[in-house]
Amino acid sequence: MARTIGTAGVVGLGTMGSGIAEVLARSGIRVIGVEVDAAAVERASGHVEQSTARALSGGKLDDEARTELLGRISYTTALTDLADADLVVEAVPESLGLKAEIFAQLDKIVAPDTILVSNTSSLSVTEIGVHTSRPGKVVGMHFFNPAPVLKLVEIVRTVVTEPDVIADVTAFAERLGKTPVVIGDRAGFIANALLFGYLNHAVRMFEQRYATREDLDAAMRLGCGYPMGPLALLDLIGLDTAYEILESMYRQSRNRLHAPAPLLKQMITAGLLGRKSGRGFYTYEAPDSPVVIGSTPSLVPADSAEVRPVRVVGVIGTGTMATGIAEVFAKSGYDVVLRARTPEKAGAAVARIGKSLDRAVAKGKLTEADGAAALDRITPVPDFAALADADLVVEAVAEDLAVKQDVFAALDAVVKPGAILATTTSSLPVIECAAATGRPADVVGLHFFNPAPVMKLVEVVRTIATASDVVATAHAVCAAIGKHPVHCADRAGFIVNALLFPYLNDAVKMLEGHYAQAADIDTAMKVGCSLPMGPFELLDVVGLDVSLAIQRTLFDEFREEGFAPAPLLEHLVTAGRLGRKTGKGFADYTAG
Repeated sequence: MARTIGTAGVVGLGTMGSGIAEVLARSGIRVIGVEVDAAAVERASGHVEQSTARALSGGKLDDEARTELLGRISYTTALTDLADADLVVEAVPESLGLKAEIFAQLDKIVAPDTILVSNTSSLSVTEIGVHTSRPGKVVGMHFFNPAPVLKLVEIVRTVVTEPDVIADVTAFAERLGKTPVVIGDRAGFIANALLFGYLNHAVRMFEQRYATREDLDAAMRLGCGYPMGPLALLDLIGLDTAYEILESMYRQSRNRLHAPAPLLKQMITAGLLGRKSGRGFYTYEAPDSPVVIGSTPSLVPADSAEVRPVRVVGVIGTGTMATGIAEVFAKSGYDVVLRARTPEKAGAAVARIGKSLDRAVAKGKLTEADGAAALDRITPVPDFAALADADLVVEAVAEDLAVKQDVFAALDAVVKPGAILATTTSSLPVIECAAATGRPADVVGLHFFNPAPVMKLVEVVRTIATASDVVATAHAVCAAIGKHPVHCADRAGFIVNALLFPYLNDAVKMLEGHYAQAADIDTAMKVGCSLPMGPFELLDVVGLDVSLAIQRTLFDEFREEGFAPAPLLEHLVTAGRLGRKTGKGFADYTAG
């Protein structure tokens, strides 16, 4: 039976500590908060009062509950006042020396069976615990900010933490209304270890001027459904905090992908710490303000000639992507020529588009007349020659370079001069498609996301040969069909896949190393980082074979050791466990 925690101490009452104190008090626990001086105590009590006032105005607390909550928290500047605490949470800044000193002092003050908890997000709990005479009763309890709102708590066991202590702390977290995951003592734990590698990669992209900050952030919000883009999230976290977490991860992993991007240190040295300083990757109205002012110049050529006129759009292919793209253009008023290999495939493709339009009509997203008009604008054809008058042709055939090159060579022979040829490849080099034509300046990448009628993002990919007016036209066409274009150069993975798949690969390596279960890793990323899906859920949806192919493409291009596909991913694909489409992947979808 789990022990009852009646009184808990919280040492360090900054944003995190005061939030933890509030969470404990909400659950009926008497809280003793400790700060360094009277001024810090006053700031901490102000934090709690403001937070509970917001909860009151939001209807999450009533007056009586708020009064009782505030009454459960007492404040002091003396650690000795924690002598009777059943559990003490340390939430001071991320300094091993400071945390070690506090734990050494607490060890002499509290009872022998009192549990000592660190809220560290990146430091070794083992290294903290050895500064006490009770390392078996030391555990990590990593709350996420803001603690009163976010549900995830990572419970970190060291190699000497007693099993009963883990059971007690897990039950305690559940009593607080949190979702606990139990993990080993490794830098970054689950969420930060996966999150900060991804954030660091985004900084490197920005540092290399591969894409603007706005396009990097929009790509991950619109392409992956993330609540915030990586650079905006770094500004929220604080660049100094992010740097310390990455440094801690790198010291332990020696993985170059965890080495903080040089730009981070430069920005920190210049005092650009993010929202809290008023400037980071973005500039804000004032310190701690969420309101962004100003924007960076777009990568759309400013000195280009007028955009080329586009009235007739060709679409090559009859798969899900091709039919979705054809539907998008037809609904936006363009005449669409849909090329299929046979009249039967063409007819079936148009029928699928018709059903999709009917569903949109049934949901009230389209009038019946508009749906019929859109379908009438689509002309199915079996021959490339029928595309002779197209102003823009979008290729959406299988992700096979040889097949795509054959398509581009065939298009080059029939389409009129000045027509733009686009590929919607998600991972292959656009320049390889362009090289199959005699007009590489007219070739651009237009990477739509699936399902095309729903997803707003399109990655506009410029090769070293693409003409400026072609990029400008691609941007204008995306805007005309209601899509959000982001711009990048012709590099494996473009923006979204180049950021997403190394993160997914890191999750597979974490599972492969027996650090945590797939379900716990998924929970950590969904609950702790507010992502729409956990990494293993997403891999199973995408398809493990597709994911492996993209990961191999990234590794082949960048030759980065950390991008090498996890052996477990290779083995599952070899075994035919490809995800939802085969019934088994990381999860088994065939069992009741």
